[in-house]
Amino acid sequence: MMGFAISDEFLGTFVPILVYWVYSGMYICLGSLDKYRLHSKIDEDEKNLVTKSAVVKGVLLQQTLQAIISVILFKITGSDADVATTQQFSILLLARQFIIAMLVIDTWQYFIHRYMHLNKFLYKHIHSQHHRLIVPYSYGALYNHPLEGLLLDTIGGALSFLFSGMSPRTAIFFFSFATIKTVDDHCGLWLPGNPFHIFFSNNSAYHDVHHQLYGTKYNFSQPFFVLWDRILGTYLPYSLEKRANGGFETRPIKVSKDE
Repeated sequence: MMGFAISDEFLGTFVPILVYWVYSGMYICLGSLDKYRLHSKIDEDEKNLVTKSAVVKGVLLQQTLQAIISVILFKITGSDADVATTQQFSILLLARQFIIAMLVIDTWQYFIHRYMHLNKFLYKHIHSQHHRLIVPYSYGALYNHPLEGLLLDTIGGALSFLFSGMSPRTAIFFFSFATIKTVDDHCGLWLPGNPFHIFFSNNSAYHDVHHQLYGTKYNFSQPFFVLWDRILGTYLPYSLEKRANGGFETRPIKVSKDE
């Protein structure tokens, strides 16, 4: 029994990391398809304020810190998780845990994310690092200041794990799903038939708006729903227009005058 627990803890920690790079790699290949890009390759190279090698190093640092904290968390909650894995599998239980975890992480990330924009010190010294990617791309999804990675992703993930009551085995699937969703939101592509674009209003175009100068006060919600943006008035409608030279472009429909 202990062997399964150790295996689940290991997989729950490291599978999402592997998924991040594999899924990002898929989008790197698709990035050559100019007709699906939200920004041109030239814009990606000229507008971004950080090199791709620095992005890779930053993401690897964050993932290392997340892995350490995840192992500690799984060890602390190990006895409870062992009980959870003995329960009879239920689709309803799994769905409930996923929904609770999604709502918890969305709520946590919305308010922390928004506060990092409102607080000039936090934005200048911490969150602005992520916004060096004016033109987002897949493997830059987790390019954050280490403190932001800890507050936004690691603690947010821990809270969703604890409040949902999921086991380490369920966490493997949830955090892999959340990782894929986060990478997709930053992929810089609008692909036909993409299920994340069909079922989620919070998608690559929605988050691209936030990365543009006109959208930094809007669209804070991530990574699943747009609930808090709509409730608290930070939702910025946009249109997706085809560019003459290929690809798409997000354009704001309206911006409040007092903003």
